[in-house]
Amino acid sequence: MVDIPHAVILYLLNFIIEQRSLAYLLVTKDGYLVAWGGKLSEYGMMNLNQEVSVCEQFFFLEGLLPLDDNPVFLPLIKMEVGICADIHIFPSEEGDWILFLNSILDEKHLSAMQQEANLSNLLQEKSDK
Repeated sequence: MVDIPHAVILYLLNFIIEQRSLAYLLVTKDGYLVAWGGKLSEYGMMNLNQEVSVCEQFFFLEGLLPLDDNPVFLPLIKMEVGICADIHIFPSEEGDWILFLNSILDEKHLSAMQQEANLSNLLQEKSDK
């Protein structure tokens, strides 16, 4: 592991928690919520229920859980209108962790770049005619 100063690690942790609106779920291997926390309401997650399968509560997790030993990264997932998240899923001894990090700024930046590329291609096609 890279030797990173403690002050840098603390800064990054605080930045991620505050600026990227960290939220998390912990799911048992049989598919039920054990714990959750962070800024879940920012992702439209309310009224979570430990007695209902997590895949019934979050359709996008269907087929992804339970994990084997490999983590999964799902970038720029649209959760609801105006909500976009990078989703990290990784296994642990307690169960499978699902982390949500706000990626709306990344999505807006990528969208602007795609629009520029589309405009450039359109102008190129018009000039080729």
